[in-house]
Amino acid sequence: MNKMGLEQYKGVYVFAQQVDNELSGIAFELLGKANELAKDLNTEVTAVLVGYEVASLADELAAYGADKVIIVDDPELKEYRTEPYAHALASVINEYKPDIMLVGATAIGRDLAPRVSARVATGLTADCTVLEIGEFKARGDKEPRQGQLLMTRPAFGGNTIATIACPNHRPQMATVRPGVMQAQEKVEGAKAEIINYNPGFTPNNKYVEILDIVKEVTDVVDIMDANILVSGGRGVGSAENFKILQDLADVIGGVVSCSRAVVDNGWLPKDLQVGQTGKTVRPNVYFAIGISGAIQHAAGMEESDIIIAINKDETAPIFDIADYGIVGDLNKIVPALTEALKAELA
Repeated sequence: MNKMGLEQYKGVYVFAQQVDNELSGIAFELLGKANELAKDLNTEVTAVLVGYEVASLADELAAYGADKVIIVDDPELKEYRTEPYAHALASVINEYKPDIMLVGATAIGRDLAPRVSARVATGLTADCTVLEIGEFKARGDKEPRQGQLLMTRPAFGGNTIATIACPNHRPQMATVRPGVMQAQEKVEGAKAEIINYNPGFTPNNKYVEILDIVKEVTDVVDIMDANILVSGGRGVGSAENFKILQDLADVIGGVVSCSRAVVDNGWLPKDLQVGQTGKTVRPNVYFAIGISGAIQHAAGMEESDIIIAINKDETAPIFDIADYGIVGDLNKIVPALTEALKAELA
């Protein structure tokens, strides 16, 4: 792709993930960010909806900020499978030439985005925490280029933050984890321009055959939906000791979550993990109990409205981002806090 050819790439596109004909929350979050980027570029937002008999979802995408919806509808796309979905999205990119393509860093998005970026010969920045439009001076440029997508993500195991640009290829592609960006207010009755596009699907030996789908039934509350999280780290000491965190959560209507160390020790399941390799959360209140607050954990919860840290180490990095901090033994503080709240809320 020569630099002159970049001019024909326009618009901010979002892969609107749906499963079982229901849109995933990440689709709305990405549309929120896409609208901010599109404003800076004075361009439009397009959602790409891939599936089978999914046209009825277009109005919901319009309500959350899509100006256009490109629908790729085919029986081969009923369930997510790598090959037909990669063919669908890569074909849309080649046909409609987006300037920016955003994909959710979900199980589906992490499988899909790298394959698509390879097929359309562009770069991909994964797990972005910040996306903004700015200028970038590429090697050999006399003047910085305007209107570039600057993609920021943790690098080197989360020990530094890197801002990455893709100046010479299009589209500029990024994946974003659920919970990082915010959806805009829903506009009831909004309509988008609908474009139906089907590149044709010819099953080949890369098309896997789905024999059976087993849905796991779980009663675990999704920590990304909780308003109050009581989160524990290595300092809690044991799986049994998480009972004192559960007691606190029960009194205030919260949900227990944890750091990676807790999952690694087998104390709690992975779906309760907050952080760079877990989930990104933004509750109203986040209790960080026995959590040191390494950058990998902070990346998953620093957008919480109020952060309350309890840790015996007064130099723990968690206190740098906490709104309120208590230095001391969590085994004494948490039960006392629970009792005080119980009396207050009785």
